[in-house]
Amino acid sequence: MNITVNTQKPESGLLVATLTIGKKDVDAAIVATYKDIARKYAFQGFRRGRAPRPVIDGIVGRQAVLAQATNDLLTEAEPIMIEQLDIVPLGQIDYGEEPDLVSEKSDYTIEAKINVRPDVELDSYDAPSINMPPEEAIDAEIDQQIKMLLSYRTTFEDVEEDRGAEGNDMVLADVENISNLREYEGENRMFSLDNPRFHEEFLDGLRGMKVGDEKEISWTRSAERDGEEHEATFAAKVKVTALRRPVTPELTEENVKSDFGFDTIDELHEAVKEEIEADKKSSLPQLKEDRVVEAIGEHLTLEEIPEAYTEQIFNEIANQFLSSLQSQGMSLDMYLQSRGATPDDFVKDLHEQADERARQSLALDALAEHLAVEVTEDDVKAEFERAGVPDVAASMKQFESEGRMPAVREGIRRTKAVEWLVQNAEVTIVDEVAQKDDEAEASEE
Repeated sequence: MNITVNTQKPESGLLVATLTIGKKDVDAAIVATYKDIARKYAFQGFRRGRAPRPVIDGIVGRQAVLAQATNDLLTEAEPIMIEQLDIVPLGQIDYGEEPDLVSEKSDYTIEAKINVRPDVELDSYDAPSINMPPEEAIDAEIDQQIKMLLSYRTTFEDVEEDRGAEGNDMVLADVENISNLREYEGENRMFSLDNPRFHEEFLDGLRGMKVGDEKEISWTRSAERDGEEHEATFAAKVKVTALRRPVTPELTEENVKSDFGFDTIDELHEAVKEEIEADKKSSLPQLKEDRVVEAIGEHLTLEEIPEAYTEQIFNEIANQFLSSLQSQGMSLDMYLQSRGATPDDFVKDLHEQADERARQSLALDALAEHLAVEVTEDDVKAEFERAGVPDVAASMKQFESEGRMPAVREGIRRTKAVEWLVQNAEVTIVDEVAQKDDEAEASEE
């Protein structure tokens, strides 16, 4: 197809393109439309596919034919235009409410308004400073891992003293749902007071209750739905039937053999150390990437991210997440119930993720532009090779024909910006486990 595109940018986030399609392609589209209509519909007195233009014009209407030809022509030209401009549109391209129709033996020219990511800047283009945990396993991490192993052998004992639920007690209760807590309903349901999958408001209501106590636990939450604020009420009648406290065994030479299969505590320590360091070897590079991206996102000067951009990223995150659940054989309802969350909680969390990812992506775009990052054909080819597609050349051709190649280049530019950040970031090694322990102790004082 022979097209030419001239562009202007009247404002950030909007691209206005004048698309011109040659008359040869216009005439071909009109001919193809008449053939398509003749094949699809039966016209009395003519074999299917043989109805002449005057008959089709008289029954279907000349304007309807030209409207279909125009739509088909724009559908075909759009990915070519996107490729020429090397842009990733946000939402549908706007050709106006009633675009002009094509006419035979004439070039077709139309104005297209395209929402694109806004022009953004950073208040600093320097590589950021970040904290990172050490590559070797430290004592605090080893102790933490061993505590976790011991926690798997935790047992629960009835609380004998006359006191209310506290700490990390296990509360057994009869629960009658009143509103939005059907997943908690039942007799002798178990609720661990330190389990984050339960609503914190519900756990707060259980704290201080003694065996035999009865009360109604209720709260409300505000959530945005369809652009409006809504309040959801949660309520249940609760009767505590038992209180149990967790008892975690101490690490001894005896149970290190019976429970973990090591001859000595030192051998267990060494095995845990090796496991932590092996895990760090694979996880720390990704952690470093995450932290430099998070840090550069804080330098974005744009106060408010365009809604169209965050909505696009929101849909991407949601689709990825739902596909992941489906691959695990889990429905969204099952996932929410396992986390003690509501659909509103889920949507709110996804919106927060989308806002953060949008801000970081725009920051990387600004950095890539500042660094004058270029994407070569070899870069694109390598990207498809990494994806493991069976036929790289065919996949690249398909992406280009569908107008999806600019998104690939955009991703490569961002990846190169991240690589620059990783290489140039100033890193301070911090014992983060000990730091968290100190902060926890300080907050308790």
